Amino acid sequence: MEYHLLGNTEIKVSRLCFGALVIGPLQRNLSVEEGSEVIAEALRLGVNFIDTADLYDTYPYIKRAIERSGIRPVISSKCYAYNREEAKRCLDRALTETGVDCIDLFLMHEQESEHTIRGHWEAFEYYLEQKQLGVIKAVGLSTHHIAAVKAAAAIPEMDVIHPIINKRGLGICDGTAEEMLEAIKEAHDAGKGIYGMKVFGGGNLLGDFEDALRFALGIPWLDSIAVGMQSIEEVRMNVALFQDIEAIGQYRSRLATGSRKALHVDFWCEGCGRCTERCQQKALSLKDGKLRIDHDRCVLCGYCSASCPVFALKVY
Repeated sequence: MEYHLLGNTEIKVSRLCFGALVIGPLQRNLSVEEGSEVIAEALRLGVNFIDTADLYDTYPYIKRAIERSGIRPVISSKCYAYNREEAKRCLDRALTETGVDCIDLFLMHEQESEHTIRGHWEAFEYYLEQKQLGVIKAVGLSTHHIAAVKAAAAIPEMDVIHPIINKRGLGICDGTAEEMLEAIKEAHDAGKGIYGMKVFGGGNLLGDFEDALRFALGIPWLDSIAVGMQSIEEVRMNVALFQDIEAIGQYRSRLATGSRKALHVDFWCEGCGRCTERCQQKALSLKDGKLRIDHDRCVLCGYCSASCPVFALKVY
């Protein structure tokens, strides 16, 4: 496995990062025992970096995976806190539920621009204080916006950026893949650690898996790439391909028959509209009281399901 330092930090991470979203309640909803074994297998094979978030509810999976494997990975988490109180709650939960005494990366979740960063600055200052105390090793943000990458590149206190990037630019809210790459390069040149997300467009590019992966691996400014994995077979395949993309020949038949994920709406949806307000991609709308999905816009993040009061939305 190839390892890189995250920008100017001293944190060394595997090029393949385990994206924990898909195993949790917002998507595959594996049991803690099932999901933790998927993570544990990745750790045994050299993946030392896990991406999660307060929203994902996957901390217990990570804790159990550490217990099963005896391996302590680099953990990155994120939350939406605006103020110190909520920031403290989020950080305390991450520490308690993962069972560790230090979170390696703690990020502001889904930032859009310098304006939203400013709106979350009180929480960010709390993270900086905890960094000084050694409770957090590095701070930063995650984003689907080019403007936020550019803003973070200019902020000295920002250590790490977790941007969306894929070959078609799916999920980028304010521009193209080419424009996002320019912003990522700018941030990389400023010394920021960069690890990419949704290189398969949340599953929408799985039908073009090889080209999507080659595109991501060819980006020289990404220190790591987060990939959602929900089975031991997926872990083994991705580890092999990150070690040698030319090994893809032996997986082509499996990829050709693999199922494409999609967002599904169950019949008990009440049409309340909360999910449409939550969706940054504008992939959801209401028509005649019925929820409609624009599958070309949907990046299958599953965040909408967290806002649904009757649990009618699921990615599978």
